[in-house]
Amino acid sequence: MLASMKPCPLIFKPIFKPRIWGGRKIQTRFEKPLPADISIGESWELADLENDQSVVAAGPMQGRTLRDLFTKWGDDLLGGIPLFEGRFPLLLKYLDAREHLSVQVHPDAALAAQLGGSVRVKNEAWYIVEAEADGCIYRGLVDGVTPEQFSQALLEGGVEKLLKRIPVRAGDAYYLPSGTVHALGGGVLVAEVQTPSDTTYRVYDWDRVDVSTGQPRELHIERAMQCINFGDQTIEGEERSHVASVWTTITRLVTCDSFMIERVRMVEGLDQDIPYEQLVVWMVLEGRATISWDDGRSHLKVGMGDTVLIPAGANKCRLQTETDCVWIEVTIPCN
Repeated sequence: MLASMKPCPLIFKPIFKPRIWGGRKIQTRFEKPLPADISIGESWELADLENDQSVVAAGPMQGRTLRDLFTKWGDDLLGGIPLFEGRFPLLLKYLDAREHLSVQVHPDAALAAQLGGSVRVKNEAWYIVEAEADGCIYRGLVDGVTPEQFSQALLEGGVEKLLKRIPVRAGDAYYLPSGTVHALGGGVLVAEVQTPSDTTYRVYDWDRVDVSTGQPRELHIERAMQCINFGDQTIEGEERSHVASVWTTITRLVTCDSFMIERVRMVEGLDQDIPYEQLVVWMVLEGRATISWDDGRSHLKVGMGDTVLIPAGANKCRLQTETDCVWIEVTIPCN
């Protein structure tokens, strides 16, 4: 039956992840129904990993997994975009950092290939949805830090002084290529776009104790030290550009080999075709709208907190905005 169904816009059920550093902003900001009395740090919006599969929330494809869809629809969903080591090439999340995340790093392609198994390269980007007055991220090392200095700081204290601290506010965006040591600061809510990998090596955890065990969380110092880029800390791909009209403003935020991220604003009362012939994903931050297809016979209501996948082969989709809308639009370069 799935093979006979035409590709159409899709919304998936979120996968909530309890985290020691998490809070409740994913519920208060996006009205997502979080489990009670649990600190939720992550809402996985679109996932195709070994133990986590996104499932369609409603409509004719309800109950189908993301893997079901790209296996059966192929290029009608992907539009010629290659899979990432056999997986859907994006993992999209919201992260709510009530406390600082650990200082961590991800392996580059060469080390991931060397280690094998489920170890995969992890390039990612953060779009700042909300930030408290002192909200920050840590990204990269201050100039000139050597592996020896970093190792000494891990033993004696003072790791934070070796990290670049960046104050952030809503609307900022940051690219974090593999090998970049980083941490999300407390009081910050972000949309995260990344390659499909859950490989993370903690190098420092702010001397935190897990109250559930009474012990510090596991660190992965040896692996992390293999991954950290101690060379040039320059990060490219964050050059912004804007295209504006009466109805729409599009701001380019991040461009890299793995994905492209733009912020899109559309005004209330817009009624126009969705002009894509490629796979596109929207993480809706504000507003309400309706997507229709099949000459208006089928509809999907979308709103704040929804993550919408529009397949490359979706048939003549049209957008009608009910309010002013803002979303993060994610596409993948087709090499």
